[in-house]
Amino acid sequence: MYYFLPKAAGRPVYSYRLSIVHFWSLIFLYIWAGPHHLLYTALPDWAQSVGTAFSIMLIMPSWGGMLNGLFTLRGAWDKVREDPVLKFFVVAVTCYGMSTFEGPMLSLKNVNAISHYSDWTVAHVHIGALGWNGFLTFGMMYWLIPKLYSTQLYSKNWLLHISGLVL
Repeated sequence: MYYFLPKAAGRPVYSYRLSIVHFWSLIFLYIWAGPHHLLYTALPDWAQSVGTAFSIMLIMPSWGGMLNGLFTLRGAWDKVREDPVLKFFVVAVTCYGMSTFEGPMLSLKNVNAISHYSDWTVAHVHIGALGWNGFLTFGMMYWLIPKLYSTQLYSKNWLLHISGLVL
């Protein structure tokens, strides 16, 4: 996101400092959030609580990264209407924000009691995997491949219609 989104938008990253804080906060916090996947198991209660606490702390750096991506597009939203690559990136960043909000919420025991073994948990994982990673990957490919082969996308309208991103 921090390379391809600014390149595709033709704008600098909104905040380089925020990108560094985002990256290192995720590295430090996410390793301690794993136990939130093991609520209501044989894992000791204190470890489940540590996982929940670190999951809640993950909201700030995650949303900082998401907002950094969206703020990078300030002044370039007119391009988003016409450029399918930027639409892929906007959907990816939005899915990242949704997924990184749901994760900490699902780590709360009172919410997890409702969502445990439900489609909500599965949907949260798929929003992260397919929404964030998938749309970001295809946006990168649709930006990079024409550059590598000195060509243009065959049909931007076709790409917009098959992706379902027609606005």
